[in-house]
Amino acid sequence: MPEEIASVSVIIPAYRAARTIARALQSIAAQTVLPAEIIIIDDGSDDGAIEAAEKMSSVLPGVGLKTFRQDHKGAGAARNKGVQEATSTYVAFLDADDEWLPEKLERSLQEIAKTGSVLVSHNYIMRDSAGRETTVLKCDKNFLAPGDAYVNLYCKGYIATSAVVARRDAVIAAGGFDESLPTAQDYALWLSMLEKLETPFHIFADVLIRYHVTAGSITSHTERRLHCALRVAKDFYPALSNRPGIPLFSLWFRILSVHYEALMAYASQGRYLAALGVALRFPVTILKLTFAPK
Repeated sequence: MPEEIASVSVIIPAYRAARTIARALQSIAAQTVLPAEIIIIDDGSDDGAIEAAEKMSSVLPGVGLKTFRQDHKGAGAARNKGVQEATSTYVAFLDADDEWLPEKLERSLQEIAKTGSVLVSHNYIMRDSAGRETTVLKCDKNFLAPGDAYVNLYCKGYIATSAVVARRDAVIAAGGFDESLPTAQDYALWLSMLEKLETPFHIFADVLIRYHVTAGSITSHTERRLHCALRVAKDFYPALSNRPGIPLFSLWFRILSVHYEALMAYASQGRYLAALGVALRFPVTILKLTFAPK
């Protein structure tokens, strides 16, 4: 067990996570630098997720383990509760079905110290329901791509929640997670936190998470994802379109990509009329955004 304890509060929203939360907590216990505390918010589970988490306290000596229960309000509300209860300078987010690799916290804190960032993130690997590691998501390439890194974030949404370590005060100042969004609360929060031109953030190349894809995960709901992603994209589009030197077609990329994702999801399900409907909505959305009053 490492001796160093960092001023980091790890926030874990848990909904029906009894099967996976021990794995998530074990990955925290294996860190080369430990957090000061772990805050688990049970979001109305009925499977004993909190009890499963509390059984892991023996593998986390020296780390405070706080558990809370709330009615089912969604992951955004659970994370906001965790941020409210956190006592550390930094917060890190870990979904209950994901896991960190051992140097995740240590490397993140090193990058914060080196870059002076309010938020850092990194690459991750996806693991499918059969346990196969299928794809490495190279988020740093999008961050380092030509142009404005913030505009690239808007266009490609390249920050994974379980990869983030951020200043707690910056999360609070940005308003926390938007609880009215069923999905994309994280995307909206990063855009809010980093909206000012001088706000430093950094994405580094290490692969430090295993992101577990499950059939019932929040990312599997096609129409809901499309609706929420478009709502966020529309909210930030006016300000971005007024930035000097930003061509409008680069902002259209985000609108195109969320439509394309939904179209392909429907097509893979054999729902071709729904796919056609998504394709027809794209030019209408672009026209509304382009000619909307600024």
